[in-house]
Amino acid sequence: MNRFKSIISVVLCCAVLSACQTYDAYTGEQQTSNATKVGAISALVCGALGSRKSSKHARNAAVGCGLIGMGVGAYMDAQEKELREELEGTGVRVAREGDNIRLIMPNNITFGVDRSEVQSGFYGTLQSVSKVLTEFNESVLVVAGHTDSSGSATYNMDLSVKRAQSVASYLIQQGVDSNRLKVRGFGESMPLTSNGTENGRAQNRRVELLIEPKAG
Repeated sequence: MNRFKSIISVVLCCAVLSACQTYDAYTGEQQTSNATKVGAISALVCGALGSRKSSKHARNAAVGCGLIGMGVGAYMDAQEKELREELEGTGVRVAREGDNIRLIMPNNITFGVDRSEVQSGFYGTLQSVSKVLTEFNESVLVVAGHTDSSGSATYNMDLSVKRAQSVASYLIQQGVDSNRLKVRGFGESMPLTSNGTENGRAQNRRVELLIEPKAG
């Protein structure tokens, strides 16, 4: 009984005090990010019960309890942790934004030059993403394509939409419910950095996957 109380105390401290993080896509090191923790009390019940046996049981408790049982913050924390572990070393950046999670997939590992078909070498990474998304199915997803400013605005918009559609289609093939997905193309309108250098243009060519908790 005392051991269980200790577990609850530890979980409560973690739920209230820990800060959300962004992790480097290759090194796994923490980067700057802040988030508000929600649902700490209900997370105690589900998370602590699972942690009495192992971290695997704790994760299973998170999935089993779901968004309502865990609370939004704790549920998204568990999903973020799984994504970070699955995607470490792949080149995909995992960023936490409040209760949302954003996956940033750079163009150099996802698509060929001026192509909208997902490169076969990226299939394994998308399979890992799909695995987590199907386990944590109480979220909605927005797949967004972005380009640099090379070429016409019309061409870039069309290419960004097609690339986002390709990623969404592959996720659906891997078992992600199509009703959870929205596809958007932004062309060159939302650069991460200046298009004045090749490095900047390379960063701006990307597909992002925004993962949001289901509303109410």
